[in-house]
Amino acid sequence: MNTSAATAPKPLKGWRVLVPRGGPWGDSVAAALRAQGATPVIAPLINFAPSEDPTDLESALRDLAAGVFDWVTLTSSTTVDVLHAYRAVIPHTTRVAAVGETTAAALGAVGYRVDLVPDDDNSAAGMAAQLIALEPEPMRVLTLRSELAKPVLTRLLEEAGHDVRSVVAYRTVGVPVTEKVATDVRSGRINAILVTSGSVAEQVHEQFPEIPESTVIAAIGPRTAKDARRAGLGVSVTAKEQTVAGLISAVGQFPLPHAVDELAPPTGSFPRVQG
Repeated sequence: MNTSAATAPKPLKGWRVLVPRGGPWGDSVAAALRAQGATPVIAPLINFAPSEDPTDLESALRDLAAGVFDWVTLTSSTTVDVLHAYRAVIPHTTRVAAVGETTAAALGAVGYRVDLVPDDDNSAAGMAAQLIALEPEPMRVLTLRSELAKPVLTRLLEEAGHDVRSVVAYRTVGVPVTEKVATDVRSGRINAILVTSGSVAEQVHEQFPEIPESTVIAAIGPRTAKDARRAGLGVSVTAKEQTVAGLISAVGQFPLPHAVDELAPPTGSFPRVQG
């Protein structure tokens, strides 16, 4: 029996961490948290709804399966949820580009491969620059985006001479948490909240108006942290590596906060100032 694994230190022992997305990605994050000794609380804050006219998406996914495109680009993990829900087929002849490790991890969690993640700039502009450098000759690209996202990637690729089909894949909608989760956040029983996108940040700010100062708010990367602050959410730490492991490691830099008694808060414990 390997006793070293059983006795290995677990840096997040005693922590309760809110995981803001469900599905395969949420399950994989929960497993990683348990491995570090934490208790994950999966509470999906966002979900996707079909666009107003899903026929365009359905047509694009049929063409994708038929091998019409050289590349397909995904700029959020929610887009991965859409692909998974439609049981979309990505042939081996079509390469897959993902903005950021969160999206890449979501693809891997449901069995899709990833051929490109931007090296430095995890944004639509960063992906466009890397694709343009990688593919000097015109190529056929399917860009999948949310209803609210600006078509930055599409514009830059088209300006570089590529044939781009931009399709709205989904609308982002908030998912109300249970009263128990809301109470646990307000009381400090949830010790940390993971923030993986601007949409998640908006829901955290909206659904949890009173977050104790001791609660660790961890953003997966600089862009998400910027979006979170713009949404009015305080950010405790930004992951150095934009991966699930990096996000969990960022939480582990802090000592375990103590839960707040809602009826009699200890001296010096105040709601987090968001902004």
